[in-house]
Amino acid sequence: MSALRKKFGDDYQVVTTSSSGSGFHQPPPEKKRKRQRFVDKNGRCNVQHGNLGGETSRYLSDLFTTLVDLKWRWNLFIFILTYTVAWLFMASMWWCIAYIRGDLNRVHNDKYTPCVANVYNFPSAFLFFIETEATIGYGYRYITDKCPEGIILFLFQSILGSIVDAFLIGCMFIKMSQPKKRAETLMFSEHAVISMRDGKLTLMFRVGNLRNSHMVSAQIRCKLLKSRQTPEGEFLPLDQLELDVGFSTGADQLFLVSPLTICHVIDTKSPFYDLSQRSMQTEQFEIVVILEGIVETTGMTCQARTSYTEDEVLWGHRFFPVISLEEGFFKVDYSQFHATFEVPTPPYSVKEQEEALLLSSPLMAPSLCNSGEKNSSLDCLETMEDNDSTTKLPTKLQKITGREGLPKKLLRMSSTTSEMTYSFGDLPMKLQRISSVPGVSDDKLMGKTSKINTETMSKSVADLPPKLQRLAGGGGGRMDGHLPPKLRKMNSDRFT
Repeated sequence: MSALRKKFGDDYQVVTTSSSGSGFHQPPPEKKRKRQRFVDKNGRCNVQHGNLGGETSRYLSDLFTTLVDLKWRWNLFIFILTYTVAWLFMASMWWCIAYIRGDLNRVHNDKYTPCVANVYNFPSAFLFFIETEATIGYGYRYITDKCPEGIILFLFQSILGSIVDAFLIGCMFIKMSQPKKRAETLMFSEHAVISMRDGKLTLMFRVGNLRNSHMVSAQIRCKLLKSRQTPEGEFLPLDQLELDVGFSTGADQLFLVSPLTICHVIDTKSPFYDLSQRSMQTEQFEIVVILEGIVETTGMTCQARTSYTEDEVLWGHRFFPVISLEEGFFKVDYSQFHATFEVPTPPYSVKEQEEALLLSSPLMAPSLCNSGEKNSSLDCLETMEDNDSTTKLPTKLQKITGREGLPKKLLRMSSTTSEMTYSFGDLPMKLQRISSVPGVSDDKLMGKTSKINTETMSKSVADLPPKLQRLAGGGGGRMDGHLPPKLRKMNSDRFT
């Protein structure tokens, strides 16, 4: 255990493994009930075609491919049956010619020239055909020039025999040279894992090549099979979605010399964007992996397939390394090919992680402005304008134009100017129109404002009783005529 911690780090601890020879024994996780797979682990597709009706005639139009696709026992049966029937048919033709010509009754007549020498019954006719077809030529049985019908039958036999040989022998050769058996030496890991890699939640599985001969132009693809219902109510069983395993970056093109770990980054474009450790317990899906390449020795295209169901995807696991450096070469330990160990992995989906990051981010000023907190509309407006303007600038200019770098005095001045601008809404309509006219200075505007305020106050004082008018100064001024000098000075300082 100490050696493993030294190798993988103190943060990682081996808790489970799929390999029986790894030395760590732990009961496997409890599996769900076995359900029907679309693609078996060995790559066989569990699909049967039924109720074809009149479409079965299409198989006869492509008879060669139909024979190649048959199982070996049916291929051998058709091979033997075809040759047996052809041989018996041609032997019967030779026997019929001998019977019609009367050669069977003149076997011991030395002066008579038969069509085929030494053919006096059906077994002898059958042996003649085999010797001729197989080009054995013992020399005891031969065709003579006194039999034109025999010559014509011999030509027909040669043509028919060549066709049958080309068809059946070619079919058996293609059957034997099919690269399906080459796929038996291409390995896939028993489980797929989900863990963090390069700071991103990633789905991973492992592929390997047991032979020293390479797979030329090897390419890997992944399909997600999952039933879903469209917004229109249409049910789509086994809807196929593409899983990106590096198509945009070229990582799907493999140099399959040693075992490789194939990665699918879970992001906003991934079908697993909202998949979490908890939701995976209730999900039903199947990941089909397709590995294609050209066999180096034969030049034929080979395809290997496998699949992973939801109970074969391990959350928070990582594969054991299988490559070690020896003296002069790299060694691959296939005993640890399927082994995994647990690593710290957040149990939340990428969608939940991004939402939590946005909620905890300090750059949420626009949303906070809409909340019930006591933030002025001016601060919210400035924050929104700053965010909109700085996001369109390069990073260096964003730092230069940021509000953090401005002096506090300039911030106060800009805030005061904005407040004065918004305060015009409290003025009378006449002054608002005057303030909107260009060329009108602030001093003139303030003077007119004070004049209107004075006239309004004088009018209000004139409506008071005489005694109160005398207290107020009678002339519409401030009511400080009868105050002590000290209070009048304080009052004037306050209004200044």
